[in-house]
Amino acid sequence: MRGFALLGFWLFFGATVLSFAGAVHGLGDSFAVFRHWWCGGLAVCSLGLLYKSVRRLALFGIAVAGLAIATVAATYLGGSDAPGKFSLYQKNLLFHANSPNRVIRDIRAMSPDFVTLEEVAGENRALFWILAKEFGAGHLCTFSSVGDVAVVSRWPMVEGSGHCMGNQGAAAMQVETPEGRVWVVAIHLHWPYPQQQAQQVSHLVEQMEFLQSAPVVLGGDFNMVPWSNTVAQIQAVTGSKRAGPTLVTFELFRPRVRLPIDHIFVPSGKGQLETRPLLGSDHRGLFLRFDL
Repeated sequence: MRGFALLGFWLFFGATVLSFAGAVHGLGDSFAVFRHWWCGGLAVCSLGLLYKSVRRLALFGIAVAGLAIATVAATYLGGSDAPGKFSLYQKNLLFHANSPNRVIRDIRAMSPDFVTLEEVAGENRALFWILAKEFGAGHLCTFSSVGDVAVVSRWPMVEGSGHCMGNQGAAAMQVETPEGRVWVVAIHLHWPYPQQQAQQVSHLVEQMEFLQSAPVVLGGDFNMVPWSNTVAQIQAVTGSKRAGPTLVTFELFRPRVRLPIDHIFVPSGKGQLETRPLLGSDHRGLFLRFDL
């Protein structure tokens, strides 16, 4: 029995440590997605060894598990702030969805100032053009076979400010708001390692430096959890912060694995955040009220 507990200890310990290695290799962020699972396994195995001759090792394992799980729990415990003057609606539309009218109705009902969209393909393309016309400003960028990325704003676009960043899954435009110019950005990242998320983020970071000329509001499907190196890199290059608390937006092998992989960033990182219904997609939408 002790042998099984020791084996489990080292396996879960290794996975927990690896989940912090996203800055070194993309595999680290893949392990970060399930960091709370690794911590739970490490804690259980450590408790199983607590009264054995390796008691110090067990205590060390419990401490590591506690510190690691705290990095996850901190993102869930962020409280909601009072609603601000501005609002953003974030939505992955699902490239083969055929009910864009439901999404349009929900966006109209929420009446946001900005909209960020991913998987704009098929019938969803009409949704983008309808919103761009109603709101007054929009920018669409080609991305991949699952669809494009787009931003919409009720404030006018600064002429010539549209950027597609090398078709790397991001669309940006600068708009004139009553409080000054703001960059509005939509982002759609690939799945993590062994897929190409780390390389994609590296390319985006190189191309996003121009965003530092004005405050950034950003929404997107990151395919990555908020405690990852991927999210930290995007926060750093945009000078914005993820608005919390963490909310589940996607269910893998529904409903067994519930993941918070869609995020909204604003300069203060504060605001009143809520999820919106699936509306024919496999991702829940996000709606944030915030101040610049």
